[in-house]
Amino acid sequence: MKRRRIYLDNSATTSVYPEVKKNMQKYFSKIYGNASSLHYFGRQSKIVVENSRIQIAKLINANPNEIFFTSCGTEANNIAILGVIQAYGSIGHVISSSIEHHSVLHTCEYLNKSGHIITYIKVDKHGIISVKDLINSLRDNTILVTIMHANNEIGSMQPIEDIAHELSKINKNRKHKIYLHTDSIQTAGKIKIDVKQLGVDLLTISAHKFNGPKGIGILYIKNGTKILPITFGGHHESAIRPGTENVPCIVGCAKAYEIASENLNEHYEHVSKLRQKLKEGILNTIPDVKINADNSHILSHILNVSFKYIEGESLLLMLDMKGIAVSTGSACTSDTLSPSHVLTAIGLSPILARGAIRFSFTYQNTITEIDYVLSVLPHLVNDLRLMSPIWRSNKL
Repeated sequence: MKRRRIYLDNSATTSVYPEVKKNMQKYFSKIYGNASSLHYFGRQSKIVVENSRIQIAKLINANPNEIFFTSCGTEANNIAILGVIQAYGSIGHVISSSIEHHSVLHTCEYLNKSGHIITYIKVDKHGIISVKDLINSLRDNTILVTIMHANNEIGSMQPIEDIAHELSKINKNRKHKIYLHTDSIQTAGKIKIDVKQLGVDLLTISAHKFNGPKGIGILYIKNGTKILPITFGGHHESAIRPGTENVPCIVGCAKAYEIASENLNEHYEHVSKLRQKLKEGILNTIPDVKINADNSHILSHILNVSFKYIEGESLLLMLDMKGIAVSTGSACTSDTLSPSHVLTAIGLSPILARGAIRFSFTYQNTITEIDYVLSVLPHLVNDLRLMSPIWRSNKL
C-alpha cells in the first residue's frame, strides 16, 4: 500500500505551478539564446527577459528599470546590503533585527568583522520590533536599515510602512540618506506587495516561495539608490548582477508571481482556514503546547507550535514516518544543537524552543490533510513524552 504524503513545509519551498512548468519548457530548447547576444537567438531571449521584468514591475508597482534578476533571495539580500555599504565608501552603521534570516544576519556579521557597526533591534513576544527603538538607535553614520517584511519561522510581520515613514522625515535633514531594505521573501505571493506604499528603497523576492522555480530571485532597487555590485563580470542586469540571465527561470518567476497575485485573496482565505483548524485541533487534543507569535500580525500560512517536554526533531522524524513533512522551529543540525535564534528572541525557554514545529501551508493543502495530521499528531506527541524523563518527573 502506497504511503500517504502530506507536504506542510511550504515556507521552505513550494511545488511549481503546472502552468509555470509548461510556460518554461520552450525556453530550454526552442528559445535558448543568451539574452546578451546581439543575434536573432539572443534578441528572442532578451525580449522575453524584458517582458518578464515589465510584468513583475507592474505587479509590485515599480518601474521596470528598478527590477534586477538574481540567482536566489540570499544573493539578492547580499547585493542589497553589501552593495549599499560599498557605495557609502566608509565605515557605516547598519540596523537590523534579532530575528532576520541568516542571509541577512550572516551578511551583517561579515560587515561587523570588516569594521562596520551593527545594531540588532530586539523583538517582543510576538516577534515584532518597536519602531521607536529603531529610530532611537539611529546614528550620524547610519546608512542602512534592513528589516524583514515577515519572519520565515513564526510569520510575524514588521511595521515596514511605519519605519519608512519615520525615516523619510529624518532623511530630510541628513547629508547621507538612510536606505531601507526589506526581505519580503515570505510575503511575496502571499500578500499584496506595493513598493511605493511600503516606502522601501530595496526589496528582495524569491520565486520558489510562491510556486515558482528555484534558482531565481528578484531585487528591487529604487531609482536613485546608491549601490555598487558585489560580483564582477559582464554588463548583465545593468552590471548590478553580472552573469548570464537564467531565461527559463525568469519566465517562470514572472508567471508564478502573476498567478499568485491573481489568486491572493482566495489563497489567503484557504490557508487561513487550514491554519485555524490545525491550531484549534492541537490546542483541543494536546496539553502543554504553545502557539508561538499568535496575533493579528502573523502570516496566514505559518503556524509555529512548541510541544513541551519533547525534541522537535524527534517529532519531525516521526511525522515523516507517517508521511507528513514539516520543519522544526529550531536550527538543530549535525554541527549545532542551539535552539532557533528566532524562538529565543521572542522569549522562549530552551525546552520550548527545542520542541517547536513549523507547519506551513499553500493552496494545494486540504482540510482532509489537516484531519489526517490531527489524527496522528496527538499519539506521536504522547509517545515521545512517555520517553521523556522530564515529562515523567513532572507527572510523578
